[in-house]
Amino acid sequence: MSAHFPAMLLTATAFTSSISSFLLAFPALFSIVNPFGAALIFAQATAGRSQTEIMALARLVSFYSLCLIMASLWLGSMVLAFFGITVNALRVAGGLVVAVRAWDLLQSPETVEAQKEKQALQGGRTVMAPNWADAAFFPLAMPFTVGPGTIAVAIALGSGCPADEPFWAYTIGTTLAGVCVVAIVWAAYSGADKLVSMLGVTGTRIVSRMAALVLLCIGVQILAAGVQGFATDMWRHLLAIKLHA
Repeated sequence: MSAHFPAMLLTATAFTSSISSFLLAFPALFSIVNPFGAALIFAQATAGRSQTEIMALARLVSFYSLCLIMASLWLGSMVLAFFGITVNALRVAGGLVVAVRAWDLLQSPETVEAQKEKQALQGGRTVMAPNWADAAFFPLAMPFTVGPGTIAVAIALGSGCPADEPFWAYTIGTTLAGVCVVAIVWAAYSGADKLVSMLGVTGTRIVSRMAALVLLCIGVQILAAGVQGFATDMWRHLLAIKLHA
């Protein structure tokens, strides 16, 4: 019984870490991607196309979006190390980006929708003609679905594993969150026409405002973690100077 207790404790700790990282990453990614709001504009971008083409495009856009999010989650820390950027600096910058975007979405979702529509539609024309698959990565996957804000949040999440938690368990939680968000994107894009008729513009903006409030709180939390990290590093540096003095 006592021999198996450390292994059981480690498993429980890993499971708790995965759940907590999932609960942190999923609302952050879901709020900034905003699949339901994006689906309305996706429906405009695919207007006049057959349901088969729309389903195929939704799968392709979701695949590219998944690749972008996974690359940001898994390789973001390496990119930071290459450029000499600390995690705390990314948390402060990413928190500010997320908070500002959330504030704009909370105050005037119409402006954010207009920006996304401009990304998805080029010059007021659908981006689908004639080779609709060419538009799957740019602009529909990036920057329409996964923009700079999403990438910044994903990198911050992937690099934000607490020191007292297992890294692999934390990574599993954030990865599952990214997969779930992309699955919702695929479902929303595939049924964009039905979603438009069910929610409408008003219903979508209500959902967007609720998501924006959650996103604002997450942005502030990421920013606060970065400031706290800077303060902790500075305090340790001062203590080290005092001990060597």
